[in-house]
Amino acid sequence: MSQQPLVKKTLAGTNEINQICFVVKDIEASSKSWAKLLGTVVPQPFVTGPQEFSQVKYFGEPTPARNKLAFFETPGVQIELVEPDSVPNLMRECLDKDGEGYNHFAFDVEKISETLETMEEKYIVAQSGEFYPDKGRYAFLETREKYKTLIELLEHEGPKSDGSLSPLTGDSQYEGKPLLGTNKIVQIAFVVKDVKVAQKAWCKMLGVGPSTIFHSGFEAVNKVATYKGQPTEGRSHFTFIQTPRIQVELVQPDQDSPSTWLEHLERHGEGLHHIAFFVEGLDEKRDLLNKLGFPTIQEGLFYDGSGKYAYMDTTSEYSVVIELLEMFKS
Repeated sequence: MSQQPLVKKTLAGTNEINQICFVVKDIEASSKSWAKLLGTVVPQPFVTGPQEFSQVKYFGEPTPARNKLAFFETPGVQIELVEPDSVPNLMRECLDKDGEGYNHFAFDVEKISETLETMEEKYIVAQSGEFYPDKGRYAFLETREKYKTLIELLEHEGPKSDGSLSPLTGDSQYEGKPLLGTNKIVQIAFVVKDVKVAQKAWCKMLGVGPSTIFHSGFEAVNKVATYKGQPTEGRSHFTFIQTPRIQVELVQPDQDSPSTWLEHLERHGEGLHHIAFFVEGLDEKRDLLNKLGFPTIQEGLFYDGSGKYAYMDTTSEYSVVIELLEMFKS
């Protein structure tokens, strides 16, 4: 789908999502898993600097938190893994409350202080601090109520490094061999209670024109679907919002139609549901993941019949559902 036009105002002065982050309990194990998925060298996690350098403030109060970090560079967005310190900080709060999984996405901005001053919508800064080795600073905005996600602002002093932020001295057995044949994450998707309300908020935040809302499972083409092995119409209302690096999908599940989206909403509430990859040979990739211990949750056709999808239960290793997408060849 074509990208919606950028309008004059965005929440942060940009709509380029450049990073998505996952909070984990064991960053060494998670780094190895993500390296296998993405086909990279296993990065060497590192610890953030002491408080005298990092200047971390958690809801305005200094904290000595020193989290472990690891980064993966991909053709679209950067992937960050965080293993939180045990002392009070935002990542520790999220891990204790919600467990392992997706935490936030980030925007690069020219100057955080100016961005916060000029933002039409005002949000509490949940955590802020300085970062290295690229010199700069960050601020997490408490945007979870409206957008079902934290938003991080990143400010770099001088040119942003083109290289990996994580030392590439680890295991190289997966390098150049992505598990799915690709390392490009094409979509992040959020389950919401009201897609019209969410669409309005997200389009305004990202500075794009209104996106089209689709209705899936209400026509025959959509009924070729299974959820946990059983036929389902999988009715839902959803929209796609294009950004320069990644597509955002918002999904409102039908309350009377079994689906992975409805299950997520009932168990976890609104929030990120999956990340997606376009693959060649979806059936083969699905079967490969099945053999690796990742069951198929739901599969079926695109809303317009132009391709097919499969949601894989990869949460045991990646703390997120992975969706496989494949377009039918014309």
